[in-house]
Amino acid sequence: MKRIAVLFLLFFLSFHNAQEVKVPKGHDNTSKFRQMYDLLPTPNVYRTADGKPGPEYYQNTADYKMKIKLVDDPKQPVLLGEETVTYTNNSPGTLAYIWFQLDQNRRAPDSFSEKVSSDGDNVMLRPGKFVSKFTEAGYVGGYQIEKVTDEKGNPLHYVINHTVMRVDLPQALLPGEKTKIYIKWRYNINNFTEDWARSGYEEFEDGEREYIIAQFFPRVAYFGDVEGWQTKQFIGTGEFALPFGKYEVNITAPADFVLDGTGHLINRSEVLGKFYKNWIKATESYDKPVIVISEEDVKKKIQNPERVKTKTWKFVAKDVRDFAFAASRRFIYDAMAVKIGDRRVMAVSMYPPEGNPLWEEYSTRVVAHTLKSYSDILFDYPYHKAISVNAFRQGMEYPMICWNFGRPDKNGKYSERTKYGMIGVIIHEVGHNWFPMIVNSDERQWMWMDEGLNTFVQLLTEQRWEKGFPSRAFPKNIVPFLQGDQSKMRPIMTASDEMYNRSATAYVKPAAGLYILRELVLGHELFDFALKTYANRWKFKHPSPADFFRTMEDASGVDLDWFWRGWWFTTAVNDMEIVDVKRFYITNKPTQRIKNMAKRYGVKVEDLPPFVSLISEDSPDFDPSMKKQSDWLAEMQDLQHLLKQKYQIEEWTDLKRAKYFYQVTIRQNGELVMPIVLKITYEDNTSETKIYPAEIWRFGNEIKKLLATDKKIVKVELDPEELTADINTQNNIWPKSKAVSKFKKIKNRLR
Repeated sequence: MKRIAVLFLLFFLSFHNAQEVKVPKGHDNTSKFRQMYDLLPTPNVYRTADGKPGPEYYQNTADYKMKIKLVDDPKQPVLLGEETVTYTNNSPGTLAYIWFQLDQNRRAPDSFSEKVSSDGDNVMLRPGKFVSKFTEAGYVGGYQIEKVTDEKGNPLHYVINHTVMRVDLPQALLPGEKTKIYIKWRYNINNFTEDWARSGYEEFEDGEREYIIAQFFPRVAYFGDVEGWQTKQFIGTGEFALPFGKYEVNITAPADFVLDGTGHLINRSEVLGKFYKNWIKATESYDKPVIVISEEDVKKKIQNPERVKTKTWKFVAKDVRDFAFAASRRFIYDAMAVKIGDRRVMAVSMYPPEGNPLWEEYSTRVVAHTLKSYSDILFDYPYHKAISVNAFRQGMEYPMICWNFGRPDKNGKYSERTKYGMIGVIIHEVGHNWFPMIVNSDERQWMWMDEGLNTFVQLLTEQRWEKGFPSRAFPKNIVPFLQGDQSKMRPIMTASDEMYNRSATAYVKPAAGLYILRELVLGHELFDFALKTYANRWKFKHPSPADFFRTMEDASGVDLDWFWRGWWFTTAVNDMEIVDVKRFYITNKPTQRIKNMAKRYGVKVEDLPPFVSLISEDSPDFDPSMKKQSDWLAEMQDLQHLLKQKYQIEEWTDLKRAKYFYQVTIRQNGELVMPIVLKITYEDNTSETKIYPAEIWRFGNEIKKLLATDKKIVKVELDPEELTADINTQNNIWPKSKAVSKFKKIKNRLR
């Protein structure tokens, strides 16, 4: 009978208030650990539940043949172009029309981006921008579409809607069919130093120019299984969503220009002339860059520029989603070889004399380092070259070529900030070859999928370049932003053009989140495998956010819905606080709690199974004599019996046992859940760090952890290395300093 009573007691301990029956109010599942069925699309034949391309995944292709002429007119440079696009419909549906992106129309007189931009107080414009904006004498941009026909020369009907153009097909394009469209166009090249554009020209004091030309041709928009045609207007922030294809591009420019761009330069020996032998040397140099065209060569060309004769540079590129090039008679040109797998890849830099000595010393070496590092972290770089071009205040990427800022002053001097800034931007822009040039996400919609992922890999690459590199994406660096005005924040899962602070929201916050995942949640082995799996699954394809989330969980074997939901889909913040640290003492005597339970269920105290209780000094059961315990284990016969019978321990000295017990109470004041990193310092100045998974918060915003140790604890710290983006570190230390305690009292008094 006694055994039944004891079992009855143990079964009903958690229901001791059952006498008071109340009808509870219902509520939805608000757990921060609930699954993301409400946020992610349903898996289908195109995209599977584990994050892979589905069995019926498809993507259309756009192949281009282009003839481009760069007219270096001193009054107004012009780009002339004609293209034939071969578009293949690999989708299961028919297409009655094809949409093109006309990004240069952002600078057209009736610019959509100007119409949707709000002008604030104290508007500040550079003189050239002021003239073009408010007078008829300024720059007039935008495409002049001269002709749109089919392959036989028959005109095709088209409609231009600001930065997109619809070309109607005479017959619907069936699955598996191809169509060819010919377009002829021209536009005035803009001065990018006046309007901060992603491409255009820079004019130097000697009147010569450097051209960085991108987004220069009507480009077929992306069509896919998630949203159909991507036709969001280009208003300057949301970048590109483009299909892969093959490019054959001939570019005619002044004969003394240096020009390079996306793809294989198939007539390199012809266009480089006497400098070609230096290029051959560069292809054999794996330890340092070789100067192909020197600063002295550039100065000679500037003194006697070739204004009449022209050359044509011929490029072929496969499996690329875009094309860009750079050209100038002022370019210094250097290169070196890099071994990637069993292949040779060329790291190349083009820069004006204003970039030296900084660029000659660092640029190509940084390109080479980036190619090696990203290839190791993600997958081997598949193209044959990567070019870094120095341009004023630029940071922009295209397949195999990018523009990067960073110049010394007029005396050739530069600060550490300038050097690290230049190295960082080169790593970042070269790294964009992986995200999104190969892992081809929709930048117009999801900026974080290229900028955030790339910024994270950039951080790892910077630390490989130099330990302690001032990388911007550590979790602590996002804290000032998270401490800001919530009304000016949007979640990471926000379209590019709708973000208040794009640098923080699309670059640093997702990168910091990935760093947290790698360091605290998954660990390096699981995380690195998962990220590499995602990159390899989706290279040369078009992933969606769900594909990334699902692949990271599938490849790591860890449910991360709580992390994506909090860090990606909300603006919630983390603010953990050490509420209290109490020392506990051990006893096997019946405490008041045990007596109350026995009384409630009509059981004698001596009939209960033995309990070991831990109590604090403020407990009514506390006895000062407990502080004098010399060997609590020897005093507890029930524990001795258990150890002997079950674990065969005869001598207590053989058992490593705790002498001190502490209870740490931690509260989450924010709405975000994060792992707990707890650093414990002992009286002998040794310390240890414990990490508790985020799931510890699944039942509320306050948890208690019991710490058992053989040494006295003198200090407890939350997140000492600032890995969890905690927005308030003042409440992360016990014992609290007098200054912090005083501040808290004043703050409470003012409420």
